[in-house]
Amino acid sequence: MKHAEPANVKNNTESEQALRQKQTELRERVDAIRRDFRSGLDRDFEEQAVQLQNAEVLDALLKQALTELEEIELKLRRLEK
Repeated sequence: MKHAEPANVKNNTESEQALRQKQTELRERVDAIRRDFRSGLDRDFEEQAVQLQNAEVLDALLKQALTELEEIELKLRRLEK
């Protein structure tokens, strides 16, 4: 006979899985943004102008992703205790 898991254990497991999934997504996003930054500027000046405008947006997205990733990692550490 199988014993049912207490609700709080099941909820913690589901929460941890959701947090780990989001953590993976954010790490992939951060890596993609950093790769984009490392690719450098195009030789075409018009394309460079677009890239520089996009760089501001990418920088904001990177900061947001890193902040969210830090919060998720903190939550995961709390769940492990």
